[in-house]
This record gives sequence, structure tokens and C-alpha cells, in this order.
Amino acid sequence: MDKFISEHFYQKEIEVYCGGNGKDIYHGRVIACADGVLTLQAEGKLTFININKIISLWEK
Repeated sequence: MDKFISEHFYQKEIEVYCGGNGKDIYHGRVIACADGVLTLQAEGKLTFININKIISLWEK
């Protein structure tokens, strides 16, 4: 999954769904994806997501 995200979504704005009741949706620009961690940047803050928890993701 690291390679897929790096090749198809690097520097793109995305939303990431990690399950739950819809509140576990994260958004931002992909700035890194390595060692099982996706890093998003939004509004000057970084969000680090365990890629094993990702159910789906899409470009905004």
C-alpha cells in the first residue's frame, strides 16, 4: 500500500476513511508514505495514519 499511495497520490489532496461511524475521515495533501505510515498535511498540521487501518481513500 505504501508504494500504491506514493505512486498515485503523492502531493495530491485526498480523504482517507478508517472506519467507524463516519467520523474517522481524514483529509489533506499527501506529503509522505513510508514504513506503513501515511502523512497528510492540512492547515499547517500533520496527520500520521497507520496504513493498515485504511479502508478506503479518494482524491478530493
